[in-house]
Amino acid sequence: MKILITGGAGFIGSNFIPYYLKQHKDVKIINIDKLTYAGKLSNLDEVKNHNRYTFIKGDICDRELIENVFKKYDFKGVIHFAAESHVDNSINGPSEFINTNILGTFNLLDVAKNHWMDNAFELKKNYQNARFHHISTDEVYGTLGTEGFFTEQTPYAPNSPYSASKASSDFIVRSYFHTYGMNVVTTNCSNNYGPKQHDEKLIPTIIRKALQGENIPIYGDGKNIRDWLFIEDHCVGIDLVFNNGKAGETYNIGGNNEHNNLYIANTICGILDEVMSKNISYKNQISFVKDRSGHDYRYAIDASKIENELGWKAKENFETGIRKTINWYIKKYNI
Repeated sequence: MKILITGGAGFIGSNFIPYYLKQHKDVKIINIDKLTYAGKLSNLDEVKNHNRYTFIKGDICDRELIENVFKKYDFKGVIHFAAESHVDNSINGPSEFINTNILGTFNLLDVAKNHWMDNAFELKKNYQNARFHHISTDEVYGTLGTEGFFTEQTPYAPNSPYSASKASSDFIVRSYFHTYGMNVVTTNCSNNYGPKQHDEKLIPTIIRKALQGENIPIYGDGKNIRDWLFIEDHCVGIDLVFNNGKAGETYNIGGNNEHNNLYIANTICGILDEVMSKNISYKNQISFVKDRSGHDYRYAIDASKIENELGWKAKENFETGIRKTINWYIKKYNI
């Protein structure tokens, strides 16, 4: 079976592709990625010569390209990672987020529908199991107070151009199930961390700045809370939903690891004090900067649906996953 993966050179996609090729020996993966700021082909060096992997540089907003690759490869599945995903960038320049995250998702969905279906609720022969898996975020739910969790029934309340564009794409995917009977699933994940994440993200920034002896910038008072999900656990969850999830359903994937940003910085610095010790603690480099506009206070996911229905459970807690992450970045930065 041939599967189209979009955005496979980014953080989550580039971890997922090697994992999925290893787990599913009958699958060929074609990866389309525009290679914008977060996509790097070097993230996929381990599979670049794999006989069941093909890379195509391209833009999901290019409808003609998407139609041509569907004709050429006759996909029976799509796992859609491609998205502009940096919240700060969405605040400064939202137009790319609207184009890629909304129009790009529509292009993929519509081309897949036309390839797999004759009419609404009428699948073509040999496409009965063809599935579109949309990868999304918990940021579509907005922000939480000190208590409570996001569930699949939580109303959407996005607060940034990024999360608004992802919410829009989620609704388009939902509409193709209800209007056309298309086989779609959506996963909304909490904050991922692990190898191959873009350098500008929080955890890579903390590690990099610490090792370079620079100030470690923390927004506001550092008390914003996120639920942290190790990338390998997320890959397992995506695999389960794509293959075993119920059509039309949404599944939240979270690590059950709630921590504020200051705890993240202190934990990383404490581990670096152990493994890369110097005269003074790395914690002395932590500094506070002006808070981000519209900075959501807290995200936390209730992942009981995927746990109970599909048997998924996060294997890594934050303290074990962050050590693996730090070791990877130390090697990356050749320190």
